[in-house]
Amino acid sequence: MAPKSREGNTVVAFSGKWISWTHTVVAYSAFVGALVAGLSLHYYKIVENEYYGYPQEWFPSVSATIGDRYPERAVFQFFIAMTSGPRFVLVFLWYLLTARPNYALPKIVAGVGLFRTLSCGGWTYVTSTDDHAWHDVFMISYLVATLPWTLGCLALSPHNPTALKYRKLLAGSFFGTLVPLIYFFIQHKIHKVPGAYTIYAFFEWALILFDVGFDAITALDFEGFELVVRDLKGSSRGDKQQMADMILEKEKDNPIGTVFGSGLLWTKVFDAAADVYNGD
Repeated sequence: MAPKSREGNTVVAFSGKWISWTHTVVAYSAFVGALVAGLSLHYYKIVENEYYGYPQEWFPSVSATIGDRYPERAVFQFFIAMTSGPRFVLVFLWYLLTARPNYALPKIVAGVGLFRTLSCGGWTYVTSTDDHAWHDVFMISYLVATLPWTLGCLALSPHNPTALKYRKLLAGSFFGTLVPLIYFFIQHKIHKVPGAYTIYAFFEWALILFDVGFDAITALDFEGFELVVRDLKGSSRGDKQQMADMILEKEKDNPIGTVFGSGLLWTKVFDAAADVYNGD
């Protein structure tokens, strides 16, 4: 049953597509910002692995870029924190878009999306330098959850040929990239082939592009949504007395009241500060 409409002043209203675009831009900024900082400040350090360094290896992996050194780690974690808000809203909007009565799949996909978001926080804030085992647990959990999330989104996609086409393209690219990714990781880890880890790193970065891009397609589906903040009590009109107004009314004859009253004069600010300093 749809909720009853209630009257009120609309404070903010915007298209749901901006949730997707915000998520996409901030998520890409996290990785690009960390990569630029790493290449600029610690290039030789982050391209080095347990077997080889520059010039055999000349491009850093995602893990080495985002988790090994400051400030790139801080840049990445800052933007990922900003991504979390739009990410949770994106998962919620996708559930609203696809939910049907007596249909369990949308709930399952939403649950997987929530778990995937939390596991992303795990490998973001528990870096490989902090605790390699737990970092890998969170990362593997994220990658495993990507499969049901991707397939579930494909299965639940609304009738939007453009969105479905791009989803299939990005999903196929993501899973297709896993094959050479695993191959070159084995070449590096087991056979210790010089330069294999650099090629592995390029496929790892490609996964990031495809992963974030896949969720960016929701912008085409969320165009039909409008997010509205409605003031039902008129609190945003500015005609109700606030606590600060009550304090100013009470203290209007004191220096602090005249300073923060109708007109702010810096001379009065300094006079009030001097009175406080002198104990007057």
